[in-house]
Amino acid sequence: MQTDAPEQPKTGVWAEVVGQPDAVQTLFAAVRAAHLQVRGEPVPPGSMTHAWLFTGPPGSGRSTAARAFAAALQCSDPEQPGCGHCSACRTVLHGTHADVRLVVPEGLSISVAEMRALVQAAARRPTTGQWRIVLIEDSDRLTEGAANALLKAVEEPPPRTVFLLCAPSDHPEDVSVTIRSRCRVVQLRTPLSGAIAEVLHERDGVDAELAQWAASVCGGHIGRARRLATDEEVRERRESVLRIPLGLRRFSDVFTAATGLVKLAETEAVTANEDRNEVEKEELKTAMGAGGTGKGTAAATRGANAALKELEKRQKSRATRSQRDALDLALVDLAGFYRDVLVTRAGSTAPLNHPDFERSVAKAAAEWTSESALRRLDAVLECREALTQNVKPIIAVEAMLAVLYTG
Repeated sequence: MQTDAPEQPKTGVWAEVVGQPDAVQTLFAAVRAAHLQVRGEPVPPGSMTHAWLFTGPPGSGRSTAARAFAAALQCSDPEQPGCGHCSACRTVLHGTHADVRLVVPEGLSISVAEMRALVQAAARRPTTGQWRIVLIEDSDRLTEGAANALLKAVEEPPPRTVFLLCAPSDHPEDVSVTIRSRCRVVQLRTPLSGAIAEVLHERDGVDAELAQWAASVCGGHIGRARRLATDEEVRERRESVLRIPLGLRRFSDVFTAATGLVKLAETEAVTANEDRNEVEKEELKTAMGAGGTGKGTAAATRGANAALKELEKRQKSRATRSQRDALDLALVDLAGFYRDVLVTRAGSTAPLNHPDFERSVAKAAAEWTSESALRRLDAVLECREALTQNVKPIIAVEAMLAVLYTG
């Protein structure tokens, strides 16, 4: 029996959700129901709920889908919610809508104090929009106390508040099972390379051949594909990482490669945050009356210094997270290389993660046994796990590279 499902939109905010037709159809149906609910009209049962959990592999576009959903909920176009042109859509996508609270953790965790303040704000009625929306990226970074504070709000939500959570997976260790049980899960998948290449070429203006290459080596990570296609330094960093497996000829190369890999992550973290850090410092100094003269300036200067120290503390935490993320991305590339070696040795026709390094993969497959390649792959995965346990990066990387050398 056929059902009258709303036609899936391909324009407006939904065009940003790449390669996720099933998820978009689910979200669009919920938006239609939400607009009916606001107007007091009958709503199809189960189509709209107050809490959503967006899950999927890294790069699948969890936060992009959540932002598109939030924009469509606030959209002022009743015929095509999520038009992308109205003021509500634009302000939500830019993070400036008064009724949408966006939480992007800049440190390694989300504190209970931050979550309590957020829950209090979420209890208020919307001011300019149709809904009060709380969007939490990387909700797997919630501390236990923060998760408990959020749980209370999700259990007894205000009538016009929607919670949107994003997490790498729906495993109980990532997001509290009590929170998951109260959310409707939207499972995203890894986008196909063809869909990624099409977006890079048609919307970002990337050369078709370069777009196809970036899509083939990004591991289904849309943001990574865009950076690879538009930034030569990113391409060079990837190549330097993928030269490591065959570059370990002497044991001394282990320490050289470890230092280089950690510095590579540090450099990427600095590059990603440098401009933003300076802008934040200047804005804070201006707000605190830096350079002022006259009565009261001494007290203002003391207050500015205290605020500046707090800002520097947050920036340091953000830099640590950026470095860990950059290093983890390098490890994912390494893991992909050893996976390609195993695929080649098995004679499989499965596509390679790094097709542009096919010759290096074939050389490694001819020199190593499958057991040796598997031990190397395990070492990379163990290093990733060690970094999540706050092991010092240089120690974790040196231990990994020692195994990569010996096999």
